[in-house]
Amino acid sequence: MGSKKKISVPAKLINGGVAGLVGVSCVFPIDLAKTRLQNQQGQGVYTGMRDCLVKTLRSEGFFGMYRGAAVNLTLVTPEKAIKLAANDFFRQLLSQDSRKELTLVREMLAGCGAGACQVVVTSPMEMLKIQLQDAGRLAIHQQKVLGTDGPPAPFSQPPQDRPYTTGTASAFKRPSATVIARDLLKTQGLVGLYKGLGVTLLRDVPFSIIYFPLFANINKLGQRHSEEKAPFFHSFVSGCVAGSVAAVAVTPLDVLKTRIQTLKKGLGEDTYNGIIDCARKIWTHEGPAAFMKGAGCRALVIAPLFGIAQGVYFIGIGEYILGYFH
Repeated sequence: MGSKKKISVPAKLINGGVAGLVGVSCVFPIDLAKTRLQNQQGQGVYTGMRDCLVKTLRSEGFFGMYRGAAVNLTLVTPEKAIKLAANDFFRQLLSQDSRKELTLVREMLAGCGAGACQVVVTSPMEMLKIQLQDAGRLAIHQQKVLGTDGPPAPFSQPPQDRPYTTGTASAFKRPSATVIARDLLKTQGLVGLYKGLGVTLLRDVPFSIIYFPLFANINKLGQRHSEEKAPFFHSFVSGCVAGSVAAVAVTPLDVLKTRIQTLKKGLGEDTYNGIIDCARKIWTHEGPAAFMKGAGCRALVIAPLFGIAQGVYFIGIGEYILGYFH
């Protein structure tokens, strides 16, 4: 009976952090398009991902496509690190000495535990990121509703006689994650930063239950022997496939999360009082197809994000760094 190889938590944290930074840097503009498409109600500003990116580039410049990236890059390291390390921890905890492979049910339980742990960071991170990502869409939406011809000037002031529907500051001003977080903490306390925690759990737990077992089993196909790692490219592809499948599967929950966590709404757009109210209004006013808004973008974001994450994770950069300093 072979002894189980102990996981190195610091190494896994480094791996998860590096993977998150690389992945987010590569796919963030698509994630921005996903948020803006999901927040559209009725006659939208954008017809699709490409149209969204082109209009964003024209009205806000190249860096406009990375609005919200700073908060994501800051918090994605602990988020990805917790997710990947927690999954490893729960897999080891649920494994039995006499068995080298987990049953599917135990793999799903490990994924469930990982998804539940990560929301401590994911919920406030995404809540802040969404406000920054959606500001440009709100600017164009406001101009459209007011009947102003031509594209809006980036971050311009709205007319004073038509105040913005929510919030005290103009939606057209460049928002700051620090200011948003400070205002929420001042007015609502820590609860404000965790707005949408319940729906984030509803999205991330099923995602992890699908993703981790699917990845483990696809990745296993690339292992010639049970003790050796799959090749880098196989781990990358396994992460891409498992990530895209899981992402599309939970897209309806992601739409609910995006809508609920968006603090500012455009003129005439619905506001929501909880998950059930949000689901009911989307179904009634926009139809069932609205629950799949941004599904393509989400798959394009999550596939490389988790492909890169698993590739870096299995290369063992963290183990290398810790070994170098020892």
